Amino acid sequence: MLSSFQDIEDISSDQPRQRWFIDLEWYQHNNRSFFFLAKSCLCPKCRELVKGDEGAVPVANVLKAIKNCCSKCPDFITSRQPVLDSIFRLFLANGNQPLDIEEMSNQLSERRGANAYPTSYEVLSRLLKNDHYYGLRQVQETGG
Repeated sequence: MLSSFQDIEDISSDQPRQRWFIDLEWYQHNNRSFFFLAKSCLCPKCRELVKGDEGAVPVANVLKAIKNCCSKCPDFITSRQPVLDSIFRLFLANGNQPLDIEEMSNQLSERRGANAYPTSYEVLSRLLKNDHYYGLRQVQETGG
């Protein structure tokens, strides 16, 4: 039996943090189009630059355009968007680098402003675990 709150804190900090990312392979396995979703996040200038169909524009080019240009626009992530859309855009802005929920929460709170509840650990955890639209998945840690 745990003797104090400190013991509970020590146990939780020993566990590795779950990190998330956009699983591009998920789109193929689920007959979805990453290109279509990502293209909708492009600013008008970049949308012109990546004109073409899905096969003509490499995913890396779309991610680079969003990270280097579109994500800098003040309305790229706002409190008016659904939280899952904001999470998807956050990964696009970060070049799809894995983030843990605490990092996501901090960055989303900064960018969405106002009400912090939608970016709390509990809400983000539940949304991520139940995502069937954006391909948000946990990084699978490989044993060493």
